[in-house]
Amino acid sequence: QVQLVESGGGLVQAGGSLRLSCAASGIIFRINDMGWYRQAPGKQRELVADISRGGNTNYADSVKGRFTISRDYAKNTVYLQMDSLEPEDTAVYFCNADVKEYYYRAYVNYWGQGTQVTVSS
Repeated sequence: QVQLVESGGGLVQAGGSLRLSCAASGIIFRINDMGWYRQAPGKQRELVADISRGGNTNYADSVKGRFTISRDYAKNTVYLQMDSLEPEDTAVYFCNADVKEYYYRAYVNYWGQGTQVTVSS
């Protein structure tokens, strides 16, 4: 079983920065896409940013120019550097990854447990 464990959330003032980390552990042959989603109270979960195995990145319009996604292939870890944070960024942030546990298995999509990010005005 694969686990995704997020860290780095917290409380920050508007204009501040946070860096989220998500480490995948367990039986892992290969990880394809990795990404970050967020869900604010009363809203649907939305994509924040994702990064392909080849390093191609994709961002929600609301975070372009402020957030940067990256990954460490050796550590099976994805990061989200969040700068110029706004109160509207307040949400639970979830890590997501497509993982193949064995070479002969299909990719399976996994979610982390979520980490709270709160931005005060």
